[in-house]
Amino acid sequence: MTHQRDGARHFVKISPTPKFFARETRAYRQTAPALGPGSVPRLVETNPQWQALLLTAVPGRGVTSLPLTPARQRAVHRQAGAWLSRFHGGPRDLSPQDHAEAAAEVARAVHGAERHLESAEDLIGGRGRETVRRHAAELTRLDPLPRGYVHGDFQERNWLFDTGPGRLAVVDLERARPHAVVFDIVRLACGPWVGRPDLRAAFFEGYGRELADKEERSLRCLAALDAVSAISWGVPHHDPEIVARGRATLARLERGDAA
Repeated sequence: MTHQRDGARHFVKISPTPKFFARETRAYRQTAPALGPGSVPRLVETNPQWQALLLTAVPGRGVTSLPLTPARQRAVHRQAGAWLSRFHGGPRDLSPQDHAEAAAEVARAVHGAERHLESAEDLIGGRGRETVRRHAAELTRLDPLPRGYVHGDFQERNWLFDTGPGRLAVVDLERARPHAVVFDIVRLACGPWVGRPDLRAAFFEGYGRELADKEERSLRCLAALDAVSAISWGVPHHDPEIVARGRATLARLERGDAA
């Protein structure tokens, strides 16, 4: 964290890879300015040699650390839906190259399923493997899906909430890229929305539309791919929370429940 003489707070973020640096730089330069002051950090400058970004700090505390009432939780998710709708934009905001990259991201997710299954080895049983493969195959039939500019890691741990004015800010844009917009819904559907349909309803009220039928089906497919990724990554990295999310998602899908 750095401090300027005028008291404004800034922080330096070092990207782990050139790809993350390029994605985050683009997101802050091209998309973030239209989101409104205080709803996302502002990019001050970058240093490509060090893959460093100097960003303004935004007010608020992590949503997952706040003791929010159910009504305040709904308000947060409603704001999150409105924020994401602005961030996604529309198909006309994407260049032809962006559309090609979005299609490639969906294909990459499908092909990655088998790689994650191989990495998971005996961590996932036969029924779970069949579930993942079936949903991966279905996703290829559903594409093309509505596309936009996604956050890439849209979940409560990347939300900051200022309880005074009741305002939400979103951080960590290093995974932002063109993709199917439903991709940004997966971590919510497999996390805080489980058993909380009121949060989902509030989110889509803010988002301005419900998912189309094809997007709902693709959400289940992407949830299966997210689950196998969570298990294959979380076990060797000793992250029980992400492993539990993956296993719970697979269990719901095996039962035939919605994502």
